[in-house]
Amino acid sequence: MWQAILGLGGLGLAASLSLVIASRKFAVETDPKVEMIIASLPGANCGGCGFPGCSAMAEAIARSEAPMTACPVGGSEAVKRIAEILGVEAETREAVVARVLCMGGCKSAVEKSRYHGISDCRAAAMISGGSKACGYGCLGFGTCARACPFDAITMSQDGLPVIDEDKCTSCGNCVAACPKNIILLLPVNKKVTVLCSSHDKGAVVKKKCSVGCIGCSLCQKACPFDAIEMDRFLARIIPDKCQQCGLCVGKCPTHVIEDQLKGLRPVALIQEACNGCAECVKVCSVAAIQGQPGQLHIVDPAKCVGCRACADVCPIHVIEMLSNTGKVSAKV
Repeated sequence: MWQAILGLGGLGLAASLSLVIASRKFAVETDPKVEMIIASLPGANCGGCGFPGCSAMAEAIARSEAPMTACPVGGSEAVKRIAEILGVEAETREAVVARVLCMGGCKSAVEKSRYHGISDCRAAAMISGGSKACGYGCLGFGTCARACPFDAITMSQDGLPVIDEDKCTSCGNCVAACPKNIILLLPVNKKVTVLCSSHDKGAVVKKKCSVGCIGCSLCQKACPFDAIEMDRFLARIIPDKCQQCGLCVGKCPTHVIEDQLKGLRPVALIQEACNGCAECVKVCSVAAIQGQPGQLHIVDPAKCVGCRACADVCPIHVIEMLSNTGKVSAKV
């Protein structure tokens, strides 16, 4: 009996030694920077970066195969920490947020048929593009909400997804989940948005949806900054050109342009050091500035749309943008 016990013990000891030797011989060296980068990430493993998870992305960043801004969730703080780990200067990344470019809910959009099946937008879209007459419209089954790992999307009573921009991390999961491609990642600091995706002609849109873009171009004509283009009967705002003056919003006959800055726009204030050069008057598209040449000019706050055009051209920098609280406002 003792011989059997000693034999088994010897075999166990030999196997243990073999495993120790094998683990040391075949051990894969890990870059300590990878572990530090992983610790700097939020650990959401949402896949928004395009990698299977945070670990895979951290390895790619350490090997310089992915930018330090690859994580859409971590934000500027994560980028700053990763830059310190890599010993380089932090890169900048424009903050973006998911927005639903459709207002055609149950009350506004016409349905061409009734769908009875899996409560999933992708499944519904496989049957003649879905039940809605508008082939570009939201199907309303909440697939995007279920795809969001941060509970940033809820479904309204009208059957449309509502995005909480404070919770949205711009991971892009909802963008990938939407079969209609009506969810886009747009600059978070741009608050004027055309909430429609239809490329149908105006007459067709009117038959299918009461809140769709009809391609009338009135918004484009009203924009003093050439920030709106018509893309196959659909108005699109060019973020880099948009000054968020809101003039397009009032011109839209179907009220499809969202204005998150309504009542929050800053107002220009010209200081007494103004030399009356009138450069501000030339660029003001709403005639909100008055004054005689060589004298102090005055801004009519009731007309000012807060576009900053006057402040940008002032050669002596005496024009400030004031918020509703009276404090100097940064460019929105």
